[in-house]
Amino acid sequence: MVAAKNGKKNGSRNIKKLAAFNFSFNVKTLFILLFAGLFLLYAFGSLNHEFGKAFPEKPLTTIVKDIKEGKVGKVEVVDNKILTFYKNDQLAVSYKEPSDSFMKTLRDNGIDPSSINVVIRDTQGSSGFLNLIANIIPTLLMVAFFIFLFRQARGAQDSVFSFGQAKVKRFNKDLPHTTFADVAGVEEAKKELEEVVDFLKNAEKYKKLGARIPKGVILIGPSGSGKTLLAKAVAGEANVPFFSIAGSEFMEMLVGIGAARVRDLFNTAKKSSPAIIFIDEIDAIGRARATGIMPSHDEREQTLNQILVEMDGFTPSEQVIVIAATNRGDLLDTALLRPGRFDRRVIVDYPDIEGRKSIIKIHARGKPFADDVDWEKVAKRTVGFSGADLENMLNEAAIYAARHDRDKITMSDLEEAATKVKLGPEKKRLQSDLDKKLTAYHEAGHAIVSHFLPHTDPVHRISIVSRGMALGFTLIPPAKDKLHETKTHLLEQIAVMMGGRAAEELVFNETTTGAANDFDQATRIAKAMVVEYGMSPLGPINFGPTMDITEWGKSYWEQNTVSQEMLSKIDEEVKKIINNSFELAIKTLKSNRKYLDKIADELVKKEGLDQEEFEKIAGQKKNSAKA
Repeated sequence: MVAAKNGKKNGSRNIKKLAAFNFSFNVKTLFILLFAGLFLLYAFGSLNHEFGKAFPEKPLTTIVKDIKEGKVGKVEVVDNKILTFYKNDQLAVSYKEPSDSFMKTLRDNGIDPSSINVVIRDTQGSSGFLNLIANIIPTLLMVAFFIFLFRQARGAQDSVFSFGQAKVKRFNKDLPHTTFADVAGVEEAKKELEEVVDFLKNAEKYKKLGARIPKGVILIGPSGSGKTLLAKAVAGEANVPFFSIAGSEFMEMLVGIGAARVRDLFNTAKKSSPAIIFIDEIDAIGRARATGIMPSHDEREQTLNQILVEMDGFTPSEQVIVIAATNRGDLLDTALLRPGRFDRRVIVDYPDIEGRKSIIKIHARGKPFADDVDWEKVAKRTVGFSGADLENMLNEAAIYAARHDRDKITMSDLEEAATKVKLGPEKKRLQSDLDKKLTAYHEAGHAIVSHFLPHTDPVHRISIVSRGMALGFTLIPPAKDKLHETKTHLLEQIAVMMGGRAAEELVFNETTTGAANDFDQATRIAKAMVVEYGMSPLGPINFGPTMDITEWGKSYWEQNTVSQEMLSKIDEEVKKIINNSFELAIKTLKSNRKYLDKIADELVKKEGLDQEEFEKIAGQKKNSAKA
């Protein structure tokens, strides 16, 4: 029975393979076979046409003489060509005039034609056909070859002649299946787009009150904040055609293709109005136009000009709403952002704690979680995470739990996934005892300074296990979402960054290369405090770099002229901030040296400490930062 079943399975597999083979034998295969057949036919005709050129050529008088002497065994007359087969197996070719008869030539020279085997063939008809083939086949082969290339190179287009058609994806009202219920953490943006959908569904309600339907909505925000997801939700909610295209798909190497595709896109949308057009990464074609100071890109500017005309020209698009997304809103042309084109500018930022809770609930659907999962703690732990980061974190947690053969996702899985999303996976590097001790004291220095300074955030986790480019890490996420930064908090934050180097000097009286990234971040913050925020004795002055300013459609350069004397003062203030913060870190570590040693010893043993373990050793629980 088992053998019979296996035989049936093998038979069904063979049938499937045969069906797949028949399916693969498509038009392309037939075209290739036809191409090969034509080539062989042409080669055969050319070979037959050139037949005889490889034989030695002799004058006709020599052939007649050899026949008289009995050296020739057979003669074949093919049109004007005479092939002579000698008795010694040699071959020779000679030619006669078209009007002459070979038999008459033999008789005129006293030779009886019956004394020799003479075969006469008339191939004028077939030769004419072969000549026709030889002349026509090259042209047919060339045409067929170019047709084949065009079909292969067309890409997303229907043919090579459709470059001007927009590579737009059209979604019907049943696609995609994302709705506003699947979007969270961006409530203000949702409200704006819900109105857009309502405009399209109930246009008369607004027209009665004299309201004009917005022609465009632009979504501006960092990567992963949910701009494209919002556009998908609009497509899922609106009962109108939805056309999606990326800004880079307008551009080609051919001049004028971008503008042609814009025209084709809007013409297609107008035919299906009311409709929605979504242009992702619009900064690829919507950047501010140059005025001669900077080099321009004519093709991109033509494409931008065409969009401006289509959105609000002499023949504006009625009931066609354009939704665009970008994470570089500062680069867009002001003519594109003015009312009448993009009437609404919606900022899509990273979610706050309530937004993160809502996003986590959406992405947690269909995943089993253990009872120890505290969503409030997860939301606080993920300050600064985007919606994409949160979705990735939950997916990584599910993968991590499955890898360890668990039936449910635990809090430890979520913690590991959150760390992995931000810092990368663990790397179990072979380290010497000295390396472990150096890393332990370095990370413990960060943690102790952060724990005992009054305006810093609580330490969430310390580890000496390598992740990414770091040999260890100290996680100090913000205890709550902040809209402002104070000078006191920034100074203490720099001191925390200096804590690693301070611990190395205090304990080992030595320095290592492990603090390079700390210095980079600390210097950036200190320089911003002096140059941008006015948090130094130099006063509330912006000493920023040269900027490209765009205003009222004109681009010009604004030079922040800073004298060499002032640059020197800026450097001194930055240095002073760094040195004072370093001294604060040294002072904090000296006064809490016993805790520094205990934390470092525990890290060498366990390689990692969470917040509860750290605060138990440090002797006190740290509350949220005061500032």
